[in-house]
Amino acid sequence: MPMTLRAAAVDPLSAAPGAVQARALSAVHSRWVLLRGLSRESGHWGVFPEHLARELRALQPATDVISLDLPGTGTLRRQASPTQVSAIVDACRAELRRRGVAGPLSLVGMSLGAAVLSDWVNRYPEEVEAGVLINPSLRPFSEVFRKRSPLNYIGLALLSLSRFSARLREERVLSLTTRLTPPQAVIDRWVELQRQHPLGVRNTARQLLASLRYRASRTRPAAPMLLLCSKADDLVDWRCSQAISRAWGAPLRLHTKAGHDLPLDDPQWVARAVVDWLRDRSRHGVEPGEWH
Repeated sequence: MPMTLRAAAVDPLSAAPGAVQARALSAVHSRWVLLRGLSRESGHWGVFPEHLARELRALQPATDVISLDLPGTGTLRRQASPTQVSAIVDACRAELRRRGVAGPLSLVGMSLGAAVLSDWVNRYPEEVEAGVLINPSLRPFSEVFRKRSPLNYIGLALLSLSRFSARLREERVLSLTTRLTPPQAVIDRWVELQRQHPLGVRNTARQLLASLRYRASRTRPAAPMLLLCSKADDLVDWRCSQAISRAWGAPLRLHTKAGHDLPLDDPQWVARAVVDWLRDRSRHGVEPGEWH
């Protein structure tokens, strides 16, 4: 059973209430797990994990940031990707156990990773302390809005299944998912990731099927959630995040210029948004894992 981590006791007479909360928060050993999207591996986060770790450790020095590959991608590319999001969740949990990672987790999920996060907290609420969903497209919320460009979204999936050269394929993915990232800044790294961990057509199709099958709960999750989305996202309508925010009563932060891959376009903004959220919760005396 995961061990529940508690903040160290603080003498309430030794500091002001705000300082007490800050000191209690800094004593917590937190673990943040990053979950990427369809056909993308942990290496596609770019520099975001480093930005997030730096910002979190300024608030909570004992913080681990773990980039986890979904089955069928990256270092786990030889595994068969499940065709159900629930099975992807169970595979991720098993991988963390294999690594010896225990205790309450905070999850960051983007795209398909957001669906994994949503199912994880719904079925294993005692394991999730907080969640951050980035540009999610979750049914039933996404059914209210049409994709800004359905052909672009379908095209992104087809690119992963195509026989284009790795460089051409990655250049096209980049053009569909980013607005602020110069291609020369990441394209060589992305091509190298494809060389090291070739993307399997079968696993891409299986991930796409899992994504299409998944349906999130309208009921507010047990753990507090933060929604981050891009108004300039050409793949997912930002109003899907707005609908989730309203249904769950979760705060929403909106970036006006970034594309679908928000952590790649503006990693510093995402990292600071997460930490600002945690800091505001601490100032209001909200304990980790509590909504209000």
